[in-house]
Amino acid sequence: MLDSVGIGAMPDSERFGDRGTHTLKHTGEAVGGLRLPNLEKLGLGWIDDIPGVTPIPHPAGFYGKMAEVSDGKDTTTGHWEMAGCPLKKGFALFPHGFPQELIHAFCHEGSLKGVLGNIPASGTEIIAQLGEEHMRTGYPIVYTSGDSVFQIAAHEEILSLSRLYELCQIARRLSDPYRIGRVIARPFIGSPGAFKRTADRRDYAVPPPKDTVLDLLLTAGWPVTGVGKISDIFSGKGISRSEPTKDNVSSMKMVKELVQDRGVSRGFVFANLVDFDMLYGHRRDPKGYAGALETFDRLLGDLLPLLRVEDWLFITADHGCDPTAPGTDHTREYVPLLAYGPSHQKGRPLGIRKSFSDLAVTLADLFELPKETAAILSGESFMSILRARSRNNAQI
Repeated sequence: MLDSVGIGAMPDSERFGDRGTHTLKHTGEAVGGLRLPNLEKLGLGWIDDIPGVTPIPHPAGFYGKMAEVSDGKDTTTGHWEMAGCPLKKGFALFPHGFPQELIHAFCHEGSLKGVLGNIPASGTEIIAQLGEEHMRTGYPIVYTSGDSVFQIAAHEEILSLSRLYELCQIARRLSDPYRIGRVIARPFIGSPGAFKRTADRRDYAVPPPKDTVLDLLLTAGWPVTGVGKISDIFSGKGISRSEPTKDNVSSMKMVKELVQDRGVSRGFVFANLVDFDMLYGHRRDPKGYAGALETFDRLLGDLLPLLRVEDWLFITADHGCDPTAPGTDHTREYVPLLAYGPSHQKGRPLGIRKSFSDLAVTLADLFELPKETAAILSGESFMSILRARSRNNAQI
């Protein structure tokens, strides 16, 4: 899961203020073209026009893109839909900050004299603005964004990590009636003018409202391993093993270790690569975004030879975050879909999938889950395309 790597505005993007966005294309344009030979090999260039990425003859992967049916463009919504649980009603947003009754309850139950902020803001910017006052008063910094998130930032020398996590757990419980998708701990270090967020972020999400393909796989006896923030996004539901990581490089390293470990590779590994979104998309840094894509592509080149004949690799995203768009929020976009199995030397188009949930139903088919069990999942399987042997390629 390449967090925020979108591939073009959805038809309803104007409703979200995201008309004309295209994370991959605009990133490529900003740097004079992307160098992604391994993604190109899998068929990325056949999905859309991306500067530097060509539609090579006979790509090794299956390629397409997916539309989001859920009402949202946030991490939780995208991941849940991909697991077969789309949301008809999106999480609540707070463009003017959180209600005072919620803040008062948070302060009371957290034994706090007050908070700073309570506005929509960029994390790095609000820490720069309020970090010194936070250090002087001890009040945590509370802020939100264009997503349904209750974020709490604190300097590790003022509020310990354990205290910050305790406050997040309180906020999580209090946030449920307000339909807030996630509470996020945002620890930072440093001094005024040189504050820096650490990698000890922690997400506290509400659990999915129904079972997902992760739960169904566990019930059927398949191990499900979450890498990065996957377990947090699903509140641990449907996860048999969690491997938290700090960045894209450590996440890819963990995926490689899991693929090489025969004890766990028979099962499902779900990895989130957060750097694209957290470090570059929200900060509107196309150069950094391009660099992260090219680093991932190199790491992908190391992973592909490790896959065995029976393995399948799926590469996609949960939403967009066009680093050239106005503002700092996610963008409502299609997401790329690449599938690769070593036993299939040449792929073919998967088309434009009507829902992220098509991936969940395909996984249910791949793991041969009982049809009556998988019926709770939304979406349409594309397993028949993966099994086909056609060699014809076509633009999506």
